[in-house]
Amino acid sequence: MSIRSVLEPFFSRLPSVARPEKQVLFKNKVTWTLIILALYFVLSNVPLFGMSAESIDLFMHYRAFFAGSTGSLIVLGIGPIVTASIILQLLVGGDIIKLDLSNPADQSFFQGAQKFLVLVMIVLETLPQLFGFIKPDAGLAAALGVELWVVTAFLFIQICIGGILIMFMDEVVSKWGVGSGISLFIVAGISQQIVTGLINWVPGADGFAIGIIPKWIELISRGEVGGLLSSTEGIMYILINAGILSLITTVIIFLVVVYVESVRIEIPLAHTTVRGARGKFPVKLIYASVLPMILVRALQANVQLVGVLLAGRGITILGEYHGATPVNGIMYYLSAINSPTDWIPAYVVQNFNSMGFAAPAVWQIGLHVVVDALLLIVGGIVFALFWIETSGMGAKKTAQKIYNSGMQVPGFRNSVASIEKYMLRYIPKVTIIGGAFIGILTLFASMLGTIGSAGGTGLLLTVSIVYRLYEDLASEQMMEMHPLLRSFLGND
Repeated sequence: MSIRSVLEPFFSRLPSVARPEKQVLFKNKVTWTLIILALYFVLSNVPLFGMSAESIDLFMHYRAFFAGSTGSLIVLGIGPIVTASIILQLLVGGDIIKLDLSNPADQSFFQGAQKFLVLVMIVLETLPQLFGFIKPDAGLAAALGVELWVVTAFLFIQICIGGILIMFMDEVVSKWGVGSGISLFIVAGISQQIVTGLINWVPGADGFAIGIIPKWIELISRGEVGGLLSSTEGIMYILINAGILSLITTVIIFLVVVYVESVRIEIPLAHTTVRGARGKFPVKLIYASVLPMILVRALQANVQLVGVLLAGRGITILGEYHGATPVNGIMYYLSAINSPTDWIPAYVVQNFNSMGFAAPAVWQIGLHVVVDALLLIVGGIVFALFWIETSGMGAKKTAQKIYNSGMQVPGFRNSVASIEKYMLRYIPKVTIIGGAFIGILTLFASMLGTIGSAGGTGLLLTVSIVYRLYEDLASEQMMEMHPLLRSFLGND
């Protein structure tokens, strides 16, 4: 008896959101999407009952694209979903698990395995945080007359419930809404950070408001701008602390991503039976979207989680930590760069001194940048290639979809093999170039900083997802007007 035959009945019994029996109207899809979005914001503002104010957020540096909210019911965000996806992509992409995702039976098994793995990851990502990081409130335990472990157990239950809700909310959007829940939650979380970074009037460590707009209003009203422009330190304050550099970076990334999303190779197609009927299959420069960047950063986050847990047990062979921030060892080099203060030597020294640790040498800071660059670029390429194969965007599956739609490449035999051979000229090459380009763009945004500390990866994801969401909305409207288009796009 094979392992699959044992697991398949179990996977089929896992609770899931029912698929619609007929095509969901566009207005209903938008309604479901808005309902889930509203629910996400509600859950992100429900605090964990019984959590101490001394708790540490292990994923603080990766919060932007994990779409969670520190100290809330959805503190895990999409972390378990992304981690499960990474594991399955590596297993399927490396042929360790042999599945043909164009086969409905294999596709069903893959989805069941992914859901089971998400549930496992919810538990595995929750448990470590409850041992010294998400701390129970001793005062509450005393007031209720219970042991501290009871409050810890209640925290565990709350976090698991939040993770399961996010999983089902993602499923609702994927089946009944527009796009995917993962993308929706990322956009919601990062947009909130950007808006907060623009208008937050709460005073920061320098005495001025944190938000760019109120901070500049205060700087101008106090007559501080002239004095700052007269010194190098003042100019650096204007560029970095006052948010000018992050504002410029945000605008540049927005314009570049919107432009790049429109760059594509259009492969000509002709209908096999209807003379004169022609079309084009677009292969975008960012063919695999920016989702590979989520996978790269999620992999870094999970590596850092291991380092934090080991350091918390006194095992510092991989590096020491201040809270969730690595300060030396291999974990320092493997950590993500999120802003100019992570690589400009003067700021790095200042940060390390404030934490009470010796600052790294200039060459170590440079090596940190190089390692992060390699992780983003090489990781972007590798995960992009895995993504297109496991999501049905590879040359073989694309050729099958084109053939099934009754189209062919003019001048080539009307067969799946011929279309696939033609697609192999473009899809793998464009995927590699696009993966590397997105990695470079993410590094650029991360090094220069973004509004609201959304991070380069977060900003890149938001702009690209919003652009794709706009395209999805237009596509949904068009397919509702012309149902025959669904057969070509593989949405039957």
